[in-house]
Amino acid sequence: MSIKNIYIDESCHLENDGFPVMCIGYLKIEATDYEDIKAGIKSIKLHYKSPTEIKWNKLSISRMPMYRTLIDFFFDQPIFFRCLLMKYKDRLHHEDFNKGDHNSYYYKLVYFVLNSMTNPPRQNEYRVFMDIKDTRGREQLEQIERVFVNKYAGNSPFTHFQHIHSDENELMQLTDLFIGAITYKARGEHLKKGASQVKKEIIDYLENKSGYSLDEGTEPWEEKFNIFDHQPKNLK
Repeated sequence: MSIKNIYIDESCHLENDGFPVMCIGYLKIEATDYEDIKAGIKSIKLHYKSPTEIKWNKLSISRMPMYRTLIDFFFDQPIFFRCLLMKYKDRLHHEDFNKGDHNSYYYKLVYFVLNSMTNPPRQNEYRVFMDIKDTRGREQLEQIERVFVNKYAGNSPFTHFQHIHSDENELMQLTDLFIGAITYKARGEHLKKGASQVKKEIIDYLENKSGYSLDEGTEPWEEKFNIFDHQPKNLK
């Protein structure tokens, strides 16, 4: 049995942020590979004289060669990406399905993005690291841990949940880059007048490397770059 580290981030996850889609995703690696992969990403950033945090909302067209190299690094290394892309956020009916609470739905999304055929429970142990968003971090972690304990009857392979700051973790930053690109494409922002050139180029490069359109789902068993396209039903 091996231990794997999972680094989760989300985009447009707030209930009333005005965006019709949301995305929650992660990068997964062998725990024993962490130091080498972290060093590899840092080395790329230093090569391009850009050691600062990578964030989807703070991209620069002058750094596009670095972004391409980072994407190449992901596809060349034993790093795996999976996300849940949830469209039509306005169709969510929390009163009927989530005890009237958007946070309850968020906890379910964390469960569904992690609990997939790409994470076999009997073969591995998983340590989950999540980007800390607000002061309710400890409460959120306890709720998520409770979901997994209940679903696995006290024998969950997801044994560790911890909040970390994205600016201190290279893999979390790469997760942010990927889900930012997916959400941007799914919202149709790339088609609007004045759309960011660097964001459009990153989307094109990711699609060429992965072989998938970022606003659509992949095959469920896709391991390297997996997108689960989830669309809530429109109740009559």
